[in-house]
Amino acid sequence: MKITFKGDYALKAVLDLALHYDGDLVTANDLAERIDAPIKFLEQVMLDLKKGGFVESRRGKVGGYLLSRPPANITLGEVVRFIDGPIEPISCLEDKYSNCTDMHKCVFKGVWHKVAKATSDIVDNVTFEDLAAQVNSGKKVLAYSI
Repeated sequence: MKITFKGDYALKAVLDLALHYDGDLVTANDLAERIDAPIKFLEQVMLDLKKGGFVESRRGKVGGYLLSRPPANITLGEVVRFIDGPIEPISCLEDKYSNCTDMHKCVFKGVWHKVAKATSDIVDNVTFEDLAAQVNSGKKVLAYSI
């Protein structure tokens, strides 16, 4: 799994919206400033997040963005997969993969399956409510690296 710049900004944007979930709409300019993102690129990211059902937008002078569902109902894994694709470290783990002639005797596949499962177990059990609570409590955010 590799998080792209787009994925990084998407995660930061969803976290920022989770931090402001009970408040007013968040403007694109405020969001861009807080997550240190180029506004034009952020607008593209937000459009993708909207298409994925993670955010809603309101137009107009008092417009902005908000989460389309509670932060407790959005996991890190959902956003990563939507923006950056599968989390499996190698494509042969994907369903219907058939490009390998050594799949029946591959000793690596089991290892990569364990890596994918461990990664899924982490990212699919961390919600944006969890992350927002860590930020609000002043705790250090855990950094996972694979």
